[in-house]
Amino acid sequence: MFIHNKRLQYTVRVSETNPGLANLLLEQFGGPQGELAAACRYFNQSIGESDPGRKDLLMDIATEELSHLEVIGNIVAMLNKGAKGELAEGVEEEAELYRSITGAGNDSHLTQVLYGGGPAYTNSAGVPFTAAYIDSIGEPTADLRSNIAAEARAKIVYERLINVTNDPGVKEALGFLMTREIAHQQSFEKALYAIQNNFPVGKLPGDPRFTDMYFNASQGEGEMTGSWNKGEAWKHVADPLSVSPLNGGDGKVTVGLSAKEKKTLDLMTVRTRSNPTTNPMTGAELGKNGQNNGKGSSELGRH
Repeated sequence: MFIHNKRLQYTVRVSETNPGLANLLLEQFGGPQGELAAACRYFNQSIGESDPGRKDLLMDIATEELSHLEVIGNIVAMLNKGAKGELAEGVEEEAELYRSITGAGNDSHLTQVLYGGGPAYTNSAGVPFTAAYIDSIGEPTADLRSNIAAEARAKIVYERLINVTNDPGVKEALGFLMTREIAHQQSFEKALYAIQNNFPVGKLPGDPRFTDMYFNASQGEGEMTGSWNKGEAWKHVADPLSVSPLNGGDGKVTVGLSAKEKKTLDLMTVRTRSNPTTNPMTGAELGKNGQNNGKGSSELGRH
């Protein structure tokens, strides 16, 4: 059961309207790193979680993310107030009104015309919100790592938004939301490491022959080594081709076919076989530099 409190989690004070900034803030309303995506992600995880501690944690944070969505939505609405009234009432000349809403940049004129200045479930580029942003997979050791990364990405977006506004009230509110991302990262990391067997993710341990193998697969100037690819913890493979295929086979693909399947595939192979000895004239060659080398289009495909 959800109960809404009409007070915001954080008081919003917007000094002046700014539809361009409002449009940028939609990134945290309906964008992939935004509050709606976070709320849906953690809500889904909580519903499917069997551990009571993680279940409660995820629902607490999911509900707080909805509070953050409300804060962002109200900031967007306040920043759009001036343009909203002007557009609705038509108090300016048509040309001047058009310049005022398009001059704000960031496609803010679309927000005004399509959504009347209210927050839209889109990102700042107008791309509609999609459930594809919800990347939960139902394995807590994987989902918690994803959640930590999601909170980190959201923090970075908030930092960038803070850097593009000089409105002190907006900066303060965005700073609060950014700080809560840090708090959530800490909670998710604590929950992850409270799972004793949290790495590797899932149940199967992996083949020990390959779990600690590092392939130097990108070779040339700029190669670097460190604790991530060399030392006692790693079997560093300098030449990946020297050990491949890793299972000792010939590196080719085989499949078992029934007699009927083989007959059909043989017919298709004969029908679609290429002739490597020919050099047919192509349409690209006929039109190259406006010349046809003395050959007409009727010769195309004769070879």
